[in-house]
Amino acid sequence: MQPADLHYRSLLEIADRIRRQDVTSETVTELLLERIEQHEGRLHSIALLLADSALEQARRADREIAAGLYRGRLHGVPIGIKDLLWTEGLPTAAGMDVLRDFRPEEDATVVARLKQAGAVIIAKLQMTEGATLNHHPSVSRPVNPWDAARWTGVSSSGSGVATAAGFCFGSIGSDTGGSIRMPSSANNLTGIKPTWGRVSRHGLIHLSESFDHLGPMARSAADAAAMLQVIAGLDPSDPTTLHDPLPEYLAVMDGRLSELVIGIDWEFATGGLPSPVVDSLRAALSVFEELGAHVREIRFPWTPSDAMSTVPIFESEIALANADYFPAQADRYGPWLRKTLTRATAGHDRLGLARAYIERERYRGRLRTMFREVDVMLVPALGQVLPTWEQIDDRAADEIPFDPDLIRFTMPFNVSGTPTLTLPGGFTPEGLPIGLQLAAPWLGEPTLLRAGAAFQEVTTHHTRHPAL
Repeated sequence: MQPADLHYRSLLEIADRIRRQDVTSETVTELLLERIEQHEGRLHSIALLLADSALEQARRADREIAAGLYRGRLHGVPIGIKDLLWTEGLPTAAGMDVLRDFRPEEDATVVARLKQAGAVIIAKLQMTEGATLNHHPSVSRPVNPWDAARWTGVSSSGSGVATAAGFCFGSIGSDTGGSIRMPSSANNLTGIKPTWGRVSRHGLIHLSESFDHLGPMARSAADAAAMLQVIAGLDPSDPTTLHDPLPEYLAVMDGRLSELVIGIDWEFATGGLPSPVVDSLRAALSVFEELGAHVREIRFPWTPSDAMSTVPIFESEIALANADYFPAQADRYGPWLRKTLTRATAGHDRLGLARAYIERERYRGRLRTMFREVDVMLVPALGQVLPTWEQIDDRAADEIPFDPDLIRFTMPFNVSGTPTLTLPGGFTPEGLPIGLQLAAPWLGEPTLLRAGAAFQEVTTHHTRHPAL
């Protein structure tokens, strides 16, 4: 294995080589730390580099593996975590000035499970303020390694950049309205937003608790599946986690799609979109058909009014999440979040909030009915070609809680709590990545991963990396 290309090898390949002792975890970790030292100064993806502890964890992994104590596919593999997950004794700020001195007394369940699996936690990764749209003014926002002028996706901006840049072999992101899927799309990654409750959220600094999800961001469906296997499952510390048995995700990735039915709502999935996004969608459908899948036209039961109907829930929950600090410390918040919280803390009328919860349940029911016709649904990940930061900054000045164009294909699946898989789907003529998204019914992760892995067996979009 040559150091020049080690950072872009797959997580599973690195894991297997560490297991077979072809290379040590310490060597792999040292090489990634050298890469971080070389490039992080202009990418700003890391909130807290854990170099010393990462090397200590790597050496421990090497000793355990040499002694025959192999913990599984993440043993000795460097992973990054978004800085809204508690890490015992370490700063956990969630991109916020009001939390810059917060040091939890325990690890989040996801962090604890990664450590138990022998993963090397190499860094806590940068993010937007409180997992919202904008970074706090005190933060140097992460830079997209594909094009510095372009958006990184939010709020898991550092997770997207660090994984794409080869600083880690996978990372943990959170997703309230698209924050795993948008940065995965922007950085040419594969991301899983699991079913709500499939992954414990104990030790997560919440944005909007009934919409929040945690999941893996990686460079292939197989790598993401290996990470999901470790972090998913019932957790007594989080009563919202699901009791359903946990499948062996890698075992279901057998490439068989002959019985898979893919739904497409052409009006919803392509209406008003630029041709590169539409072309990538059509090309992906052709690939799936060649693999034996069947395509069926459907009507997706979601409208722009459905998106706006959830605003009372989102704003009430974001006000609750920040109640300890806002408005008492309003001056420590950035402009966008301060404006949003000012509106949110004004409150919603009881009837309007009740109506929002009822409409959410009605939409979930309509979606369950739709998924009786198809196994998965294909949509873009973003409603446009990757925008520039200048365009994003202009939108952030608007008096809306989130940009409906950006979340057109992501928010519906936070409202439903159902799982999605984001896949690299191609590139624009200018070389900008285009993301696609497969959505499935409740606990449909095995179907998503089987479809995504089969797609990546015959396409190469996910094997392209930015030139740093």
